Amino acid sequence: MEELSVASIEKGLTTAFMGRRIIYYRSVGSTNDVARELAVQGAPEGTLVIADEQTAGKGRLGRRWLAPPGTSLLMSLLFRPHFLAPRQAQRLTMICSLAVVEAIEAVTDLAAAIKWPNDIVVRNRKAGGILTELGIAGERLDYAVVGLGLNVNLDWGALEAMGELVAAATSLSQELGREVSRPALLWRILENVESRYRRLRAGELPHGEWASRLITLHNHVTVDTPQGTVEGWAEGVDADGALILRLYDGKRQRVLAGDVTLRKR
Repeated sequence: MEELSVASIEKGLTTAFMGRRIIYYRSVGSTNDVARELAVQGAPEGTLVIADEQTAGKGRLGRRWLAPPGTSLLMSLLFRPHFLAPRQAQRLTMICSLAVVEAIEAVTDLAAAIKWPNDIVVRNRKAGGILTELGIAGERLDYAVVGLGLNVNLDWGALEAMGELVAAATSLSQELGREVSRPALLWRILENVESRYRRLRAGELPHGEWASRLITLHNHVTVDTPQGTVEGWAEGVDADGALILRLYDGKRQRVLAGDVTLRKR
């Protein structure tokens, strides 16, 4: 496997600011935690925190993100999106997930998609996830940290060690039948994120394209939310990434966060 290092990442960078400051760890608790600390200390937008291993990697809803050392992309990017309100922060998740699926397709030719709200899927199995954490000052969005965990060269033996995750999880190498260059994938992700972030800053909304990549839409779904479980038809998403459900009584409901299960009726 190709090793990651500051030098190996820098040699292929084509971006103007995304990933131009690199904080690399062989092993770290959580790249998101480090990036949040750096944000508070005034680190510049585009700072990349990346590790070969996370000992306390985080997924949504407090879940752990597990990956054997050297197999995955485990990274966080720092944004200072002062042009967004806190309620619009999901737009960063949208542009980053679009950047990732496009990079996967460009580097591997594998078709990739997104499961609402933040899973990266390949052949209907989860290959990665995104976790966005915010720093809010008053009513202003001071910073955002977007973390990505992507299974790149993870084999079935490693997946089986994760127990219940194995049935729903995969990796790029598993689907492709060969190893994938992590630096090449990282360079393309950073290029895509920077391009999409510039467009977002210029006022371009990503939700239409994001919706076209969502496997969740146009299906009967069950959504477990902090307020309870709702069921209905996944009709669409709005500009801020909320899922629009048509409930079975005909009413529409806007869901901001939750775990989605596709259902057959």
